[in-house]
Amino acid sequence: MGLFKRNPFGHILFIKKWLIRIFGLITHKRYRGFNELQIEGSEIIRNLPDSNVLFISNHQTYFADVVAMFHVFNASLSGRDDSIKNVGYLWQPKMNIYYVAAKETMQAGLLPRIMAYVGAITVERTWRSKGKDVTEKKEVNPNDTENIKIALRDGWVITFPQGTTKSFKPVRKGTAHIIKEHKPIVVPIVIDGFRRSFDRKGLRLKKKGILQSFIIKEPLAIDYENETIEEIVEKVEYAIEQHPSFLKVIPAEELEAQKELDKMRKWEY
Repeated sequence: MGLFKRNPFGHILFIKKWLIRIFGLITHKRYRGFNELQIEGSEIIRNLPDSNVLFISNHQTYFADVVAMFHVFNASLSGRDDSIKNVGYLWQPKMNIYYVAAKETMQAGLLPRIMAYVGAITVERTWRSKGKDVTEKKEVNPNDTENIKIALRDGWVITFPQGTTKSFKPVRKGTAHIIKEHKPIVVPIVIDGFRRSFDRKGLRLKKKGILQSFIIKEPLAIDYENETIEEIVEKVEYAIEQHPSFLKVIPAEELEAQKELDKMRKWEY
């Protein structure tokens, strides 16, 4: 790799690699130490092609979710099975991992701007501005969709199709349009525990001893030509376990079982 070699977005890969290494070292104990990250499905990561892969996930914090994905993906590619033990996997990280993030979030301070260099594809949210929902939606910026297309051609893209950290909000149709147009391999991820571990931004550790779960599912079977946008949206909602049906009344025995599981999530020190 040349010292000044750049990716399609003009980022110098040498700088990006060192940012991943540094942030990885700083954040590792948040997922293996202060709190524990329980991973399932790392073998799926190793069987993916090098590009045109779209990861879809529910969203709990602005940054901690994405950071965990960088850890898990690189650990999996380094041969670790459902583990991020030994942070040495970050010495030669996968350099073509990108994530979709709101432009206003990534411009809010020096640290987010630095993190954006690691791989953010910043987009202008059409339904939200300055932290508030807007009644009059803006037009989609064509540059945003073009950048996602470029990132998929170059590597892997992480997106949070609900566009918010709030649970059970509708999946945005933009994700379905991307899937239908670019035909990527779509890999669902379901996370939990991050909201209890971190503040909303995912920068400050809020509570120790929390078991965080990170489940990687098999790629979705999608008929890119014949499935409608609405059908793909529904498939995505089920895959990331954010479909409204998951909000149905839970039987008492299941609630008790959940309480026992919550107890198991508290680790003794």
